[in-house]
Amino acid sequence: MAFAVRVVVVRLSIFFALLSFNFLSGSQGIEEEVHSPYRYPFIKKASSFSSPSPSSSASSSQSSTSNGVDKTYDYIIIGGGTAGCPLAATLSLNFSVLLLERGGVPFRNYNVSYMQNFHLALADTSPTSASQAFVSTDGVFNARARVLGGGTCINAGFYTRASSSEVKQLGWDRELVEESYPWVEKQIVHWPKLAPWQQAARDGLIDIGMTPYNGYSYEHIQGTKVGGTIFDAKGHRSTAAELLATGNPKNLQVLIYATVQKIMFDKTGKQPKAVGVLFKDEKGKVHKAFLKKRASSEVLLSSGAMGSPQMMLLSGIGPKRDLKKFNIPVVHDNVHVGKGMSDNPMTGLFVPTKKPVEQSLIQTVGITKRGFYIEASSGYGEKPNSIHRHHGLMSAEIGQLSTIPPKQRSSQAIQSFISKKRDLPHEYFQGGFVLSKLSRPLSKGQLNLVNTNVDDNPSVTFNYFSHPRDTKACVNAVRTMQKIVKSKNFVKMANDDKLTLAMLRNMSVDASVNLIPRHANTSTSLAQFCKDTVITIWHYHGGCQVGKVVDSDYKVMGVHGLRVIDGSTFLFSPGTNPQATVMMMGRYMGVKILRARLGRAGAGV
Repeated sequence: MAFAVRVVVVRLSIFFALLSFNFLSGSQGIEEEVHSPYRYPFIKKASSFSSPSPSSSASSSQSSTSNGVDKTYDYIIIGGGTAGCPLAATLSLNFSVLLLERGGVPFRNYNVSYMQNFHLALADTSPTSASQAFVSTDGVFNARARVLGGGTCINAGFYTRASSSEVKQLGWDRELVEESYPWVEKQIVHWPKLAPWQQAARDGLIDIGMTPYNGYSYEHIQGTKVGGTIFDAKGHRSTAAELLATGNPKNLQVLIYATVQKIMFDKTGKQPKAVGVLFKDEKGKVHKAFLKKRASSEVLLSSGAMGSPQMMLLSGIGPKRDLKKFNIPVVHDNVHVGKGMSDNPMTGLFVPTKKPVEQSLIQTVGITKRGFYIEASSGYGEKPNSIHRHHGLMSAEIGQLSTIPPKQRSSQAIQSFISKKRDLPHEYFQGGFVLSKLSRPLSKGQLNLVNTNVDDNPSVTFNYFSHPRDTKACVNAVRTMQKIVKSKNFVKMANDDKLTLAMLRNMSVDASVNLIPRHANTSTSLAQFCKDTVITIWHYHGGCQVGKVVDSDYKVMGVHGLRVIDGSTFLFSPGTNPQATVMMMGRYMGVKILRARLGRAGAGV
């Protein structure tokens, strides 16, 4: 029995990393060979950009590039991600738009395009990866997107809307919201075929009283439901990049591998005004792109909850004292930039099975009013021989070193873990998780620059469970998960009723992939279990919040010509999973800006 438990622990340690963090591959640089063609003619490499001369940049004339797009623009969007792509597509219907994305394209990138390879993009730590890994100062592994389409290219695909009360709290026009969600859904969202693990999760949730069962629904309503997905029936991923197809190609220019260095301002007026951006291309050459000299022209920052506050700081908007540390000229002193950062902590319980189970990502969710949501994932999608590869810097080997003092976390220690894993047969990679996400954590942190290199991650602290209410909610969530994993549906699927809750918790403690030290009572105290095994569900937000950094129209306070439109403006993560709302937000704000300039009839949307 001891050997069997040890095998399950080892199995879980790898599987937990695979499905909860998905940092298990040595895949390197695959994008270099598969990103061409770019699918749309308006997408080009940044090196194709022809910088305007000083005279043309100061003019509002219709000077054009070789592809017919103005050298000066009505809108320059920094970040072609979850919000940036629908925003660009919408604004291009009536105005010239330059969209700058620091990564490549997702099309035909097999790390991104197929559900069975879900973990590969996150595991790839090469410079051309679709994701950029980072570790918060709390010791939790995380990732930010680096690809056209943003987080929709590297997430688990679950699609569900914000609640009506959240929409009201965000101050949005409900009629326009109800128009904007379907615009996204008609293009890239599907109903999933429910996998066996997801059926067990659904039935288990209902068995323990998480009712009513609401069937298939995009709506955020209490009870149990099946949501949408951006994976089609064959497991092929759709992304926000495909929303660009609805734009006007004559007005839209998209540059990939275009890394914005800073936003440029004219400081001769009463308030600084954004006039353009400085960016480098994939060859390292620096370019300048300028707005048209019109009061309505704007730079729109959509670089996400890591990238947007980082770009604000690098451009001189933030706490004056912090900017001076890096000799960044102060454009506007705002102490709130980078503050209010929050991540929704996730906790998981593993249910090992004696037979392989079909791979499934999030399809079913239990929505409670107790401060947490319940989801599930299962299976192993990649080819069997992948488990014998070197699994890279972000793999389970790193997390399993969390109990070793930092100075002893040597390459030899890492290799020791790798060697042990290489001998595992493929049969050990089977089972699934029941997961909980805290809905509105009260624990808050902050983001700070570590240098002035935009390619480097800033430092971010989330302060998980620093607020006692979050700990209480997590304890309740673990108790709920324990009821689910012992329900008849999961016991039947595992075909093993001998694994006790204590054993499952012990396996989760041993397997959790983070750098947080363990305590003697980690597996016996549910509160300590929550704190020591915390992982991310990648729904972090804040840093440029409404009322502190931007106003209700997402205009940056204290300057002209600059807005932030992405999850960095959120006070909370909307819905159970935010990607639907962030894509909707891009469309919503695009339409709102057009209508403000042209009227509803003139905008045509």
